[in-house]
Amino acid sequence: MNKDLKALEPKKVFEYFAEILEIPRPSKKEEKIIEYLMNWGKKRKLETLRDEIGNVLIRKKATKGYEKKPWVCLQSHMDMVCEKNSDKKFNFEKDAIEAYVEDGWLKAKGTTLGADDGIGMAMALAILDSKDIEHGNIECLFTVDEETGLSGAKALSKDFLNSRILINLDSEDEGELFIGCAGGKDTMAKIPYELEPSPKGVAYKISVFGCKGGHSGDDINKGLANANKVLNRILWTLNNEMDIALASFEGGNLRNAIAREANSVIVASEKNVKKMIKMVEKYNKDIRFEFRSTEPNLQVKIEETKMPKKVIDAMTQEDLLNVLYAVPHGVLSMSREIPNFVETSTNLASVKMIDNCFVVATSQRSSTETAKEAACDRNAACFRLVGAEITHGDGYPGWTPNPKSKILKVAKESYKKLFKKEPIVRAIHAGLECGLIGEKYKGMDMISFGPTLRGVHSPDERLEIKTVQMCWDHTLDILKNI
Repeated sequence: MNKDLKALEPKKVFEYFAEILEIPRPSKKEEKIIEYLMNWGKKRKLETLRDEIGNVLIRKKATKGYEKKPWVCLQSHMDMVCEKNSDKKFNFEKDAIEAYVEDGWLKAKGTTLGADDGIGMAMALAILDSKDIEHGNIECLFTVDEETGLSGAKALSKDFLNSRILINLDSEDEGELFIGCAGGKDTMAKIPYELEPSPKGVAYKISVFGCKGGHSGDDINKGLANANKVLNRILWTLNNEMDIALASFEGGNLRNAIAREANSVIVASEKNVKKMIKMVEKYNKDIRFEFRSTEPNLQVKIEETKMPKKVIDAMTQEDLLNVLYAVPHGVLSMSREIPNFVETSTNLASVKMIDNCFVVATSQRSSTETAKEAACDRNAACFRLVGAEITHGDGYPGWTPNPKSKILKVAKESYKKLFKKEPIVRAIHAGLECGLIGEKYKGMDMISFGPTLRGVHSPDERLEIKTVQMCWDHTLDILKNI
């Protein structure tokens, strides 16, 4: 499987990426990729370390003549976002990612590709395995659990690294150098419900699907549909127009992904069925028109289904539909200093039914710490109005830009020399581990870049093949000229 990748250039990078795609590596379940890395490093007689949480560090000595150069850390994360289309049979804990090439892009069949950040790992391994690349002393840090809480970076000890220069290989826009990122925090709400006998009537399933989804930070300003919001809008309107009973509402999956799919089962009286179907079909037409430029495949479907024995109590139904309508999703504010840069946002990530509770997960991001906390408090205030139990995650800090960074200067000069154009230097609204690493290692000089990825955190994830070579050449030239 994935043998076609080995014909791509740079050859060594894609060979290792093909191997990585064979290894299951969901967040918090990285045991197999940890074992692979440990065996890989030891087999090559490189200093290979693992800390208590599972972060792996592999060191390689400088090539001849480069011994006096400063230590450099190449950093990437092991885990991947595990998202698939609803009709795809796939077990992320056992199955290998099925990759294929199409029109200059590398894609996966019905699942996330895992180039975020498997391609960063592959580049680091290719450098460690090289015999002819010129570099000073390097160490490659592979962290665990970046996607669901950055716990690997959080647990990093202050004496694990020798380097005071760090290159993060976890960005998604070739030609852009990142020197700052947003901080983030999660807000979770539990809304308990009682079950009641289903009323007389007919049961229907309403589904929202075909949304692009995407990264809740990098894609939050692209006008994409949130399936949870779309579905709730339909149910809220039906609930105000006629008597319906809600049997289920589930949508979205991961806190850092925009919800692509959501579905609900409701019971309506027979006299209202025609009106309900007509309303939903009109919503399908209207919502597709609203998102015509950003969500060409969005669909709303209504179909008769098996009658449920129980439904949610009427008061909780009202509370849930109202709070999901009220709680914000999307960009909350733009930066006042950086043109076209999102400062603060929130994502209505998922709605699940667990142990007789609706569990609603949201995530907030901001490059301003006080604005991040205010966004969390705003969501909490909405949920408090319906008596929900609210919890917040630990969160993670942002990474403050340093325009005078020495590694930035080297990277800019290198890029201009190689590609005859100026790179774009900016901060990113997504979270990067650099903020946490910078907290542990004061004064760490950091930069982040990578090849072009699109549709990350969704089954539309794809890697532009030609940009991998560009990123590879850029990385090698930086190592040579630091």
